[in-house]
Amino acid sequence: MTRGNQRDLARAKNQKKMAEVNKGKRNDNLTVDQRKQRDAELMREKQRKKEEAAAAAAAQTKVK
Repeated sequence: MTRGNQRDLARAKNQKKMAEVNKGKRNDNLTVDQRKQRDAELMREKQRKKEEAAAAAAAQTKVK
């Protein structure tokens, strides 16, 4: 009894299924604490840039 290409088809189907399952997972290899610190630093940087832009806009309106 031979299985033909059934094994190959099942393997390809499983690879496709696993690709869909793992699609949203992270691959950054960071712990939860490291991820929190990284995200906090990014948010601080974003907030600093926003404050600088607001200060520049305020300074520009005072000049006029």
